[in-house]
Amino acid sequence: MSTEMTTTAPAPVHLGVGDRVRLWWDALPRQTQWVAGVVGVLLVALLPVLRPPVLTTVGTDFAGVLAQFGMYALLAIGLNVVVGQTGLLDLGYVGFYAIGAYTVGLMTSPSSPWNLTDDWLSREWGWLFAVPVAVAITALSGLLLGSPTLRLRGDYLAIVTLGFGEIVRLLADNLSTVTGGGRGLNQIAYPVVGQSAERPNGIFSAGNTGLPLNSGTWWFWLSLVLIVLVLVVVGNLERSRVGRAWVAIREDEDAAEIMGVPTFKFKLWAFLIGASIGGLSGALYAGQVQFVVPTTFNVINSMLFLCAVVLGGQGNKLGVILGAFAIVYLPNFFLGRTELFGIPIDGNEIANYRYLFFGLALMILMIFRPQGLFPARQKLLTYGREVYVIARRAAAAATGRRTPDTTGGAR
Repeated sequence: MSTEMTTTAPAPVHLGVGDRVRLWWDALPRQTQWVAGVVGVLLVALLPVLRPPVLTTVGTDFAGVLAQFGMYALLAIGLNVVVGQTGLLDLGYVGFYAIGAYTVGLMTSPSSPWNLTDDWLSREWGWLFAVPVAVAITALSGLLLGSPTLRLRGDYLAIVTLGFGEIVRLLADNLSTVTGGGRGLNQIAYPVVGQSAERPNGIFSAGNTGLPLNSGTWWFWLSLVLIVLVLVVVGNLERSRVGRAWVAIREDEDAAEIMGVPTFKFKLWAFLIGASIGGLSGALYAGQVQFVVPTTFNVINSMLFLCAVVLGGQGNKLGVILGAFAIVYLPNFFLGRTELFGIPIDGNEIANYRYLFFGLALMILMIFRPQGLFPARQKLLTYGREVYVIARRAAAAATGRRTPDTTGGAR
């Protein structure tokens, strides 16, 4: 009596469009990914110059909107390290943003008693000198805040961070002899480069309104450079032991502690890195607007930063950047419009209700797609490519077929 061994093919897995795009992208050689990334960044950099009619804003300068988006994107990346990667709910992230902006203001504004440009620091180089100082001070503030509070979890940590953000704002509002109080600090230094007869104060000056290369375009390009540098640093951290520890803490802090992960240490690292990026964005904001006032750093803006992370997808760096773009661009898109696709609208009124619309969007998102529009993939970041190749080979062997190798060898 003979027996025949039969094998049944596994049921096909139906992948969504996003998963198929991810699998296709992961199968590309690393060099191809870098070339595609560079081309993508260059295309984005050309947006304020080309000003495509579909995207261009009507009620405000499109380059200025993109410059604001650059600051928000940096904030979203920094907050994503804390909330998306490590799973720590930070409701007062705007405090780090304020510390970075006020550090630059206190060092370079003529209204500040700590102004250094009158003594030995020139106005031309004042902003560039103040930026690393702002990053260092915000990193120190993250260390001071995190050291006593990161042993808290959940709602307790959220309340503490919310209080921190309000304390920073109230100090800026009440220390009138130092911060100027409600009047704020004006004439903050900015990079004075590219001076000419048409632009006597340089290309980064708010007086540079010449299209297409106005001040907003140059600030957007500067923010793009900073975003790329921060993404490289954060991406390397995610693929390192630090990033794997963050993911373990986010998924189950108790299990990570039992497995030997020093959770407090890595949570402190996340807070420190997130604070540094927030301070960098604040320094960028202070140089761009050349004026800081306490009302800019209220709790509503902190909620908007968190909204960008949740909307884009917690843990996904590119997702939170797209979330920041939506937060900044959509209100400005409607601003000043009287019609849309032939339908008469009051664009200014729609822009005024942006908080209502963002709140409704978050409610709908939490019901139908709680992981965000562009969720992060749950995978071993360090060995993700190797695991993918091995899985493809195993699938090909099981079905008796060979698949083309996109990484240079036979599979």
